[in-house]
Amino acid sequence: MPENLNINKILCGDCAKILTELPENSVDLVFADPPYNLQLSQELWRPNRTHVNAVRDTWDKFKSFQEYDQFTRDWLSGCKRVLKETGALWVIGTYHNIYRVGAILQDLGFWILNDIVFIKTNPMPNFHGVRFTNAHETLIWAQKHKGSKYTFNYQAMKSLNEDLQMRSDWVLPIVTGSERIKANGMKAHSTQKPEALLYRILLSTSNPGDLVLDPFFGSGTTGAVAKKLGRRFIGIELDEGYIKIARERIEGVESAPAAALKVANLRLQKRVPFGRLLEAGLLKPGQDLYFIQNGIEATLLADGNIQCGKLTGSIHGVARSLSNGAPANGWDCWLFEDGNGDRQPLDKLRQQLRAPTETGDTI
Repeated sequence: MPENLNINKILCGDCAKILTELPENSVDLVFADPPYNLQLSQELWRPNRTHVNAVRDTWDKFKSFQEYDQFTRDWLSGCKRVLKETGALWVIGTYHNIYRVGAILQDLGFWILNDIVFIKTNPMPNFHGVRFTNAHETLIWAQKHKGSKYTFNYQAMKSLNEDLQMRSDWVLPIVTGSERIKANGMKAHSTQKPEALLYRILLSTSNPGDLVLDPFFGSGTTGAVAKKLGRRFIGIELDEGYIKIARERIEGVESAPAAALKVANLRLQKRVPFGRLLEAGLLKPGQDLYFIQNGIEATLLADGNIQCGKLTGSIHGVARSLSNGAPANGWDCWLFEDGNGDRQPLDKLRQQLRAPTETGDTI
């Protein structure tokens, strides 16, 4: 089955079988929202005797844990086969299944990078008051092999979070209101995930043009967000009704302009030795630098080291000593005085060296 025939398509059928037909090492990222095996044995009712429309679909029913484990092993094995060596996988679940899925992931050789707690701002209450309100779901982010490269757009997540490092607890609302896809006046899919959740996942762990696979496509949230963010997708779905809903939904999505999809990746930026600032004339030997925490002065030496009292060393080493051994990035810790007498971080000069000139070269 040629890969290009499947791009931005929804394939109908059993995911474990279809995964054996897709090209090996062709997918950049997998997002999987498999059946949770909720094991509901009775109807659920609110205290006012109104019926709770819970997950009672046939696709969520398994005869035993052993049957569910084999189902999980089959689709996870298929995902590992189609993932690139640099690929990664996300899977979401609840206490009913996520621990079994996690163990099987590890058995198959995946390496867990993080678990994320999706904390629901508006969870369904525990109507009978016999347990804690189940207000979260768990996501596992794992790479195909331990130690291989993988995509993580750290700076994009930091920017999305008001310039603070993104944490592993994601507080988001569940799907309600106009975001809920409906059919015949009822919710079209019982476990539709919020687009905000997929937005974080795709923005953080894939790049524009990457191929994202969702083996349990449902109402098409992964495809909708992938199209919005300039990613390609393959969906696999057993239910033809869901496929129709997902196709119509995705057709109505507008892709963002390519220029708006560029995200900063500091790890990929060109390395600039500190001494290059001296060679380029942006700094001069004998010039004073100022420690950002308390304004302590250091003198710049001709070889690129700095002298601060009895301390002599690199901008990073001296900053670390002044911070009592704590990790310190000298580019951010030291300030220089610009032509107006204003103090600026050294990183501003580094970015000048990284910026292309009119000829397309860097300084």
